[in-house]
Parts: sequence; C-alpha cells; structure tokens
Amino acid sequence: MAKRTTADSSGPKQEPPAGGDTGPNKPPAASADKPAKAQSAKTKPLADKPEQTKADKVGKPKAKEAKAPETTPAAKTKPDQAAAKPAPEAIPEKKKRKPGVSPPLGKKRRQTLAALREEIARMGTVDVRQAVAFLKKHKRARFDETVEIHMRLGIDPKQSDQMVRGSVALPHGIGKEVRLLVFAQGENAQKAKQAGADFVGGEDLAKKIQAGWTDFDVALATPDMMGIVGRLGKILGPRGLMPSPKAGTVITGDIAQAVREFKAGKVEFRADSTGNVHAPVGKLSFDDQKLVDNIQAFVDAVRAARPAAVKGHYIRSATISASMSPGVPVAV
Repeated sequence: MAKRTTADSSGPKQEPPAGGDTGPNKPPAASADKPAKAQSAKTKPLADKPEQTKADKVGKPKAKEAKAPETTPAAKTKPDQAAAKPAPEAIPEKKKRKPGVSPPLGKKRRQTLAALREEIARMGTVDVRQAVAFLKKHKRARFDETVEIHMRLGIDPKQSDQMVRGSVALPHGIGKEVRLLVFAQGENAQKAKQAGADFVGGEDLAKKIQAGWTDFDVALATPDMMGIVGRLGKILGPRGLMPSPKAGTVITGDIAQAVREFKAGKVEFRADSTGNVHAPVGKLSFDDQKLVDNIQAFVDAVRAARPAAVKGHYIRSATISASMSPGVPVAV
C-alpha cells in the first residue's frame, strides 16, 4: 500500500476535465486533444493565406467583368447549322434581275400590248404623219415620252469605208435641255459664252475631266484645242463625248452658230455594229407637224451621209416609237 501511495504522489497530478466526471467509462484525456488538432488543421491554411482586404472583395466583380463577353445565340449555333443557313446577302442576289431584262408585265399590260401589235400588223407600213397620230392616240405613260426613230441600213459596219456617221440640227429641237461644253480660247471662248455654252475653257476643263468629271451632254472644240482634247480620248471616247470632225463637233466655222444649233437640239448619229441608226427626234407633246419636220430632217441627213462604197438599197426600213409604245413602220 505504501508503494501505491508513493507512485501517486510522485506522478503529475491530473486535473479532471471540466464539466465532466472522471469515471472509468469516460474516454481518455488524449481524446480531448483531437478537437484541438482538427481545429489547428483547419486554421492552418487560413493562417498561410494573406488576409483579404475590403478592396480585394470589391475587386472580385471587376475581374469577372474583364472576362470575354458572352457569345450571342447566333455564334453558339453549330457549324453545320450556320453553313446550311443562307447568308443575308445571297437572298437579294437570287431575286436580282439580269442586266437588260425588263420586269415581268401584268396580264392587263400584256393584253394591251398584244392588241397594239395586232393593230400595227394590220396597218402595215404607213406614212410619218399617220404613225405620229397613232402614237399620240395610244399614249399611256404619265410623263412626256420621247419619240425616237430607228433605221436599218444596207451597210456592212465591219468595213471602214461603209461607216455612217454625222449630225443634224433638228428644226424644232428635241425638247431636252442640253449641257454643252466648249474647248476654246480667246475670242472663240467669248463667242461661245455669249451664244449660251454651259462650260467654256481649255486646260482647266481638261484637268477637271481627267479627275473624273463628265457632267455634260455634248462637247465641242475648235481645231487649235485638239492638242489638249486628244489626251482625253480614253475618258470621252467610250462615253460618246469625244469631239470629232466626222460628228461635226470640231468647229471650223462660226463657233456661236454651232453652239446655238447644239443647244437647240442638234443630234449626232452613228451606225452601230448591226448597221442600225437610232436617234431621238422630239417629244410626244410636240405638234404633229413639228414631229414630222424633225423626222424628215433626220432621214434627209442619214440619206446624205450614204457612203460611196454602199451598193444596192441603202435605207431598208424605218420605225418610229415612243418611250412606252411599240414601233410603227414608216415609209421614208
């Protein structure tokens, strides 16, 4: 008994756990250390991690905003679906008409044109006055239509000695305001301005045209200005605006008289690749006699321009028409 008492007194005195009884069924004191270890394990990563400030918490949403923007629903579509869907630009291209193809006509319009063609076929070839009266009788457009003449000539346009080209001053004009440009200098420039030319000049106009300006209908030039005008052939030639002696636009005589004629309605004509000549001869609002005079003047000018190399029948046929009407064959 003495030994047991000595061992108890020599060992460290253990205090009972707080709030509990120290019985034999109670878990040992080592179990009380386990929660402490678990708590220290949980707090260890927090101790290594720097303390988060208020500014860092506020900055978190900013980092989210810096992310790439969300893709649109169209971008989330599969590649095969995007390829199967036609592009927006492709739809109008399919519906677009080809150049030179007129839009489809309605049933009423087709029936009207068919009836007009039948009536023209029954009439056959008529004189100019009857053709003008027919066009005025069957006028349907709301605007003032242009009357045109089309002539088929017995020439070979591939032969250079059978080219038909010229100009004619119609007695009553063509009913259209003509913007006239004149290449002239000195006294000729003053005369052209007084006669009513819209643009008169020399080197300054040439530079303006080389920059891309072509806002005029007819170009005239005096012979002394052809050195400047010759540089503009690539620009004016394809547009039919290049002054030429054959077309009567290189003026060797009175420049004022030429300007007045072209302003009044002097018409240029030239045979195309099929041997036909086309030109406007007035408006449908003109009096019948004025249209007849203009048509006759144009026919006389084309007849006078007959090349010497042409053999046989020169004027094979002639037709007059309005902007929105079929052609009527005429005897010239």
